[in-house]
Order: sequence, then C-alpha cells, then structure tokens
Amino acid sequence: MFLLMDEYIACGSEAGSLLVAKLVPNRSRELDCKSGCETWGVAFSPDGLYFAWSQGHNIVKLIPWPLESCKISRKSANRLKSDGKAKSQCGEKIIDCGQNVWGLAIGAPSSKNTCQLSANQSKRMSRVSGMILATGLSNGEIKLWEVPTAHLLFNLKGHQAVVRCFAFISNKNFMLVSASRDTTLRVWDLQQDGKLLRILDGHRQWVYCCAISPDSSKLCSVGGGKTVLLWSTTSYTILQKLEGHTGDVVSCEFSPDGALLATASYDTHVIVWDPHTGESLMKLRHCSPIAAAVDIHGGFSTGFVRAVSFSQEGLSLTSVADDGLLRIWSLELQRPVTVAPLVNGLCCTFSPHGGVLATGTRDGHVKFWTMSRILPTLQHICRNALRHVMSTQQVMLLQVPKKIKEFLVYKTF
Repeated sequence: MFLLMDEYIACGSEAGSLLVAKLVPNRSRELDCKSGCETWGVAFSPDGLYFAWSQGHNIVKLIPWPLESCKISRKSANRLKSDGKAKSQCGEKIIDCGQNVWGLAIGAPSSKNTCQLSANQSKRMSRVSGMILATGLSNGEIKLWEVPTAHLLFNLKGHQAVVRCFAFISNKNFMLVSASRDTTLRVWDLQQDGKLLRILDGHRQWVYCCAISPDSSKLCSVGGGKTVLLWSTTSYTILQKLEGHTGDVVSCEFSPDGALLATASYDTHVIVWDPHTGESLMKLRHCSPIAAAVDIHGGFSTGFVRAVSFSQEGLSLTSVADDGLLRIWSLELQRPVTVAPLVNGLCCTFSPHGGVLATGTRDGHVKFWTMSRILPTLQHICRNALRHVMSTQQVMLLQVPKKIKEFLVYKTF
C-alpha cells in the first residue's frame, strides 16, 4: 500500500476542503485501466478505529484509523508531500475475497443488548461478539470477516446476482440486510450464524443501496425504475413508496437524528425527504436536465449522482457525481458551499466522529478530505435531541407555536 499526498485543492468561497491523502493499491498500474479495479465501497468501523476499502481485483484492505503516517492535519500533509509515500502500517490486513467486491460495510452488535442476552443467545453470539466486515461479491455471495483479525466467519449464499450494499441492524438483535441486483433484499440473523430470516421482493429492478434509520425502525432501499421504498423492520412490510425521482436511484442515507432521508439518482438530483411523512423537502440539482440528456461520454451522463452522505451534525451532506466534482451542500442554503475536483468518484462516507470524508474512485483509489466543521446552534442541538426520539407526527402534536414545529420538522430550510 502506498500513501500519497495530493496538492491542496479547495473551490468555493464560503468553506474549504483539504485533500489530505490518497490510498493507492500496491499493484501494476496496468491493472488500473481494466474492469474490476473499482472502489465500490469505503467504510469506517462504528468506533472509528478501522477503515476498509475495496481496491479492486477481489482485494479489500482493512487498516487502523487514523492513519499513523497521516494524522489529518496540515503539518502531516506537508511531511507526506515531501516523502511521497509511506510504508504499510502495522495491523493492516489484506483480504482476498475471491470475487470482485461490490458492497462493503462494517457493523457491530450493541454492547448494551449483548449484555442482556440469555445463555443460549450468548453461545450463538460467540462467533460475532465484535465488529464484522461484510463484503458483497459479484457471484451473489456474502463473506463476513472478523475485525480486526480478518478471519472469515461466514459465507452467506442465496442472492442470485451482485450484492451491492449492506445495512446492519444492531438494536435488540444483530442482523444484516443485503441489497442485490437480483431485485431482492435479504435479512440475515447474525446471532444465528447468518441464518436467512427474510427475503424482501418489493423491487422490480436492481437494488442499488439500502440504509437503516438510527433507531433501527425503518429500512430504506433504492433501485432501478425510480424506486425508493421504506420498510418496517418489525413486520418487513412496505410502509411507503416515495415518488419524485425520474431515473434510477442509486444511493440513500438517513440523517444522524433520523428526521431526514437523502436519496441520489441518475436523474441528476439528490432529494431530501421526511421519512416519517414521505414528503419531499428539497431537491438538489447537479446538472441541467438538457445537459444530462445530451452530454454523455463512454455511456455515462455527466449529471449522474453516484453517492450521498450526511455530515455528523446533519446540517450538510456530500454528493459525488459523474461530472468530476465533489460537492458539500448546506441544507439551510440548499446549494453547494464547497466544490472540489474528484474524477471518477463512486462512493463517499464520513468518519463516525466527523471531520473526515473518504471517497472511492473507479481506479481503486481512496481520497481523504478534511471538511470545515459547522458549529451547530443551540436550537439545532435541541432539535437533534428531540428528533432522535420523536417522529414528525409526534412533533406536530406538541403544544408549541407553529414556527417552532416547522423548525423541528426541518421546514424552515
């Protein structure tokens, strides 16, 4: 593994983004141009101590975080720029999955609920008592690895096509939801060695992405044919079908307080929804409809939005699009406040403690960015705490002035 430093790149006058480092696979450069080299997934562990990325050609790397040779700061950035590369870190694991990796996620059982398990449950949990790295493969298999040892725990079979995304449920149970091109989602019980619990077949085309709400009560899945579905994780029935996109929907994520849901689509838009009511709160456009229709190179529209991720305070979100730009959107202003070059971007995610964004690209590389932190107002801190435990419907029943209700349900953006 090589750790390279790119030039400091910042665009936009209101906020800055610092490109700190780039992880480059230790392989022949000839392979960078061949199919299968893509980084389809990047993930931080829930505790923020590990980072994993699919670097292409069946390989996933699991490394300690933060990078020992790259403390996300200007001082270390200058040092890396002069060194050009750094040695592999202690604790790095190289995992050969045997197939191209299309989906990647790290999850962990809730420590609170693990302590409450019965003796039989504890016995079943013995193999998954800690963090798990899930990898979705091109042949439809799912391989689960122990973190940080990278020991193979389970090989789950059932999907009939590429497994594209995962979401962990870690409330009173510890389960894994997988999304596949076979048009289904599957729910696996990790307390029972990955036993298949449910097959969800509400989609008619590829399922690209899935996400679990912070309280684990809702599952969102998105896919081909403009589809955005919200499921109950209790009954596994469809609660709502959200209408608004005009193209395939490829990415989704809940805000940290669960009050918002962002979906990204090939229609050049990110839509921010209220997942409790299904209402569309805002549309963030990346490209004019005319440009999206006619500006196509190599089969991809420059307006395609590939991924979306909320910041930790929930006041901004990041999007990656095929126009070669990384955008940081202010939800209050409903426009980008930071724009930076990112060629061939495919995925993005924030570290659990905020401040650092990881992005993956088609050439198997990962870029790390430090983002300008937004200091939340006292009002937003209060709203955030309230929305963690109250739905939109419950908020609207409060005996408070209308303007306060509108603020609490994010209608004052």
